[in-house]
Order: sequence, then structure tokens, then C-alpha cells
Amino acid sequence: MTQQQPRNAAHQTGAAVCTVLLTLGDLATGYFLLLAYAAEPAGPWDSESVAHSRFAAGLALGFAAVIALLTWAFVKAEWLRRWWFTLPALLAFAAILRLTLLAPEL
Repeated sequence: MTQQQPRNAAHQTGAAVCTVLLTLGDLATGYFLLLAYAAEPAGPWDSESVAHSRFAAGLALGFAAVIALLTWAFVKAEWLRRWWFTLPALLAFAAILRLTLLAPEL
């Protein structure tokens, strides 16, 4: 039976900073997704709402990619666990859905 080594203070601080950074990034990504899904055209003349929805979904996809790369770096450094990849993957999937299948139409 092996014992898990106790984490030192520097490791715990690194994990806490990573957690805060990724949580803020995920919240920003979620906000852009909310904007993307909230933008619906008022009629066939409202191409501006469609453009805003695409722009917000594109920003959300970009943020999700950056958050996924940061997550990869933090997991590689063993500051966080692999389950942290779940949220950026779900957010990226939702952004791709909004850009493709669920895109607003005129």
C-alpha cells in the first residue's frame, strides 16, 4: 500500500492560482456563449444580430482553446487533475454548435 505524499505549500499555491485563472477564463467563455445564444434576429433584415452571434461564438471558441491549452500546461505540471479538461471541451462544443447547426438564420 502506497501513501500519497503530502502537498507542499508551493504546490498548493500553484494549484489555487491555476484554479482561479481557469475559472475566470471559463466564466468569460460562458459569458460569450451566453451572448452568442441570446442573439436572435428580429426578422429577415436583421443581419447584424447574426453577425454578433457568430462573433461571440467565435470569441467563445477562441477562449475555450486558450483555456484548454492552459489546462494542458497545468495538468502537465501536475498542479491540476485531468477532469479540468471537461469544461473547456464542453464550452468549445457549445460554441461549435452555435457556429454550425444552431446558427441563427435570416
